[in-house]
Amino acid sequence: EIFHKALLNSAVFAAIAVPLRVGAALALALLLHRRFRGAGSGRAAAVLPTVIPDVAYGLLWLWLLNPLYGPITLFLGWIGPPGKTIWGLPLPQFLTHPNDARAAIILMSLFTIGEGFVLLLVARQSLPGELYELAAIEDATAWSVFRRVTLPLLAPILVLLLLRDTILSFQLNFVPALVVTDGGPPPYSTTYLPLFVYRTGFEYLRYGYASAATVLMFVLTAAAVWLQWLVLRRARFASF
Repeated sequence: EIFHKALLNSAVFAAIAVPLRVGAALALALLLHRRFRGAGSGRAAAVLPTVIPDVAYGLLWLWLLNPLYGPITLFLGWIGPPGKTIWGLPLPQFLTHPNDARAAIILMSLFTIGEGFVLLLVARQSLPGELYELAAIEDATAWSVFRRVTLPLLAPILVLLLLRDTILSFQLNFVPALVVTDGGPPPYSTTYLPLFVYRTGFEYLRYGYASAATVLMFVLTAAAVWLQWLVLRRARFASF
C-alpha cells in the first residue's frame, strides 16, 4: 500500500513539476536575455538556489513554510482577511495538510532550475538577430514572434530539458520530502519513491524489497523518457 502511494505521488509530481520547471526556466531566459540594468543580478538570483546544498535548501524552506512564523504564511495572512488568503481561502497548511504539502514540494522544485535557465539563456542569446529584425519590419506581434521564431528554434533545448527533468523528477523530491515534510502528512502524502526506497532499505532493513523498488524506479524512468521521445518524434515528423 505504501509503495502504491509512493508510486502515485511520484507520477503526480513528475506530471506537474516537470512542465512547470521547464516553463519557468524558459520564462526567465526570455526575460533576462537582454542587457539592461539589473539583468546580471537577476541571472545570479535565478542560478543561486541551484548551488545551495540540498539539506540547507530544505531547512530554508522549512523555515519559510512554518505555519506559525514562516514568512510565506505571515505574508498570506497579512494581505488577506483574518485566517484567510486574499482569495478568501483558508491559509495553506504546508506541513500538515496533504495537498498543501504536495504543493510545497512542487514549489520548492521550481526554484532549482539554474541549469535549465543557463542553457536556455545561452540558446536565446545565440539566436540570429536578423530574424527578429525581419519580424519587427513586418510588424509581427510579440506572441507571433515567440510562437513562430523563438519557440521552434529553442525546441531542441526544450526537449532536452523535458527529458532531463523527467529523469531528475525521481530525485528532486527526496531531500525536500525527508527534511521538510518527513514523508507526511499522513497518509504518506509526500512519500515518493526515493524516500520509500531509503526508508525500506536503511530504516526497515528490507534490502531486497528496496532493491526491487529501485529497479522498478529505473524502469519507470526509462519508460517515461521513451514515451516522451516517441511522442516528440511523431510530432516532429507530423510538422513536415
